[in-house]
Amino acid sequence: MARERVLVTGGAAGIGLATVERCRADGYDVVSIDRVGDGIIADLADADQTAEALALALKGGPITRLVNNVGTVRPASIEEQTLEDFDVVMRLNVRCAMQCLQAVLPGMKDAGFGRVVNVSSRAALGKELRTVYAGSKAALQGLAKVWALELGQHGITANAIGPGPIKTELFDRVNPADSPRTKAIIEAVPVRRLGTPEDIANSVAFFLHKDSGFITGQVLYVCGGMTVGVVGA
Repeated sequence: MARERVLVTGGAAGIGLATVERCRADGYDVVSIDRVGDGIIADLADADQTAEALALALKGGPITRLVNNVGTVRPASIEEQTLEDFDVVMRLNVRCAMQCLQAVLPGMKDAGFGRVVNVSSRAALGKELRTVYAGSKAALQGLAKVWALELGQHGITANAIGPGPIKTELFDRVNPADSPRTKAIIEAVPVRRLGTPEDIANSVAFFLHKDSGFITGQVLYVCGGMTVGVVGA
């Protein structure tokens, strides 16, 4: 019997890599698309390269689970944020997610089953110096809610995860360890630590499971308690 297939974008490092490893441990056939690594190589910020990579991924058979994880951040104040920043971040963080779902959706509908997980961010609730990043991550939450409404009748769920501060290469690059701002972030986490990529992969695995079919259109903040008292305020 063929193993069920999962597509993880940005699966070469950080949360993506932890998700790939967790999915493999759970018995899935995992396809990763990233600019580097041992999966399909493509620049997902480029729509044409994305289309070619998706066509290659689907040659191996239908994909019924999708993790829209790939992303980038260009921190800047609103005065300094550029339109180029906006275009780059939205192409990779948002357009890619929609393009990937459109490619795998026929296989999900044929199977009468699908799981979509958008990796958003706690920054969607607001974070200084993150105008375009926060906007893109809020968009991923909105996409998941619309897809949940449109696709539920086909046995397809769509949810989003909002990681808090997770110790990845991306986090370290934009949050220097010796920065007072970084130290303040850690001190603001009720569990008093940064999250790990494995913390997020565990939550992704929950949404991907076949038994999670009655949960859709939801946003799960995996943030060590940082959103307590914030959501809905």
